[in-house]
Amino acid sequence: MDPAELRASIPALDRCTYCNTGASGPSPRNVVRAATDFLEHHAFEAPAADGPYTVAFDALEAAREVVASHLGAQPPDVAFTRSTADGINLVAQSIDWQPGDVVVRTDLEHPAGTLPWDRLVDTHDIEVRVIETEAGRLDMDDVKAAVDGARLVLLSSLTWSHGTQLPVGEVVDIAHDSGAQVLVDAVQSVGQHPVDVREWGADFVATAGHKWLLGVWGGGMLYADPDALARLRQTRIGYRSVEDMGAEEYAYHAGARRFEVGTTSPAPYVALAEAIETMEAVGLATVEARVEHLTDRLKDGLGDRLLSPEGYESGLVTFAADDPEATVSRLADRGIVVRSLPHPEAVRASVHAFNTADEIDRLLGALAP
Repeated sequence: MDPAELRASIPALDRCTYCNTGASGPSPRNVVRAATDFLEHHAFEAPAADGPYTVAFDALEAAREVVASHLGAQPPDVAFTRSTADGINLVAQSIDWQPGDVVVRTDLEHPAGTLPWDRLVDTHDIEVRVIETEAGRLDMDDVKAAVDGARLVLLSSLTWSHGTQLPVGEVVDIAHDSGAQVLVDAVQSVGQHPVDVREWGADFVATAGHKWLLGVWGGGMLYADPDALARLRQTRIGYRSVEDMGAEEYAYHAGARRFEVGTTSPAPYVALAEAIETMEAVGLATVEARVEHLTDRLKDGLGDRLLSPEGYESGLVTFAADDPEATVSRLADRGIVVRSLPHPEAVRASVHAFNTADEIDRLLGALAP
C-alpha cells in the first residue's frame, strides 16, 4: 500500500484538510470494518457457535500478537488498555507509594502524564520533581540531578508540544542507575516511527492506536517489562488478571495481563491490529520519508513563526500565532483542521503520510496575512 492508497481509504479526507492526527487520526475504512465485522460476528454468530467468550478471547490474543510484534515485545508483556492515560494510571495505581516518594517528569508532558502524579501528591504525599526544558529539549545534567532518590520517571518519547524526540534510552540508563523505574508515554511515536521497547529498556511503555496508527478510540496498549512487575503491588483484580479464576487461591498472571480485569469488547483491539497491519503495509520508512518532505515544506513556509525544530523529527509542527484559538477557528471555517496548544501558547499542525503537498500549501495560504 502506498500513501495515495492509504489516503483513498480514509473517508474523512474527502471532507476536509486534516492536519490534526496528533490529537486523533482519521481511520481508514478497513480499520472500522474490522471492528464492525467482529461486533456482528460476536453478536450474531458466536452465541450459536464457539461461544462469545471463546471468540472474544481468541480475538484478543490474536490482536496481542500483532501489537507485541509492532512494539518489539513478547505477547505476554503487553496488556490492553483503553488509552495511554489509562495505561499510565494502571502503573501509578500499582505502586505502593510512601510519603516522600519522588516522581520525576518533564515540563513537556501531556495532562495524561501529569495528573496522576498531582493526585498522588494529594492522596499519598509524594513529591513531584519537574525537569524544565527549553524548546522541547532535555538537559542530561538536569535529568541526573532530578532522578537522584526518585522512585519513578515519566517522560514522553516524542513531545506533544514541540514534536521533538526525547533520548529515552539515555534517560532510562540514568534512571536505572539511580534505582528508579521508567514509564514512557509513546502515543505520539507509534505509527510515526519504529518503536522497539527492548532498545529503550524502559520498565513500562503506555501508548494507544487512535493517533498515528489511525485506529479507533479505545485501543490502548501497555508494555511491562517482566522484571518490573515484581516491584509492583497490584490492587485491581478480576477473572482475566489471574492464572486460574477457579483456583482456591488466586495468583496474578505472570505477565502484563494482570492489568486486564474483566469483560471488555475486543472490537477496538481487532481494529488496532488491522490499523497496525495497514501502517506496516505502507511501511514506516515510507511514512517517515513522506512526513519529512511535507513538514520541510510547511516549515519553510512558516519561517520565523516556527517553534518546532527546523530539522525533521516528527509530523508535529508547532508555530506561533497572535491568537491561537482564533486561528484554529478561522482555519476550520476554511475546512482545515489543526489545534491550539496551551504550552507553548501556539498552533500545532500534524502532518501524516496521507497528507499532500497541495494541502500543505492550502494551510500556508490560509495562514497568510
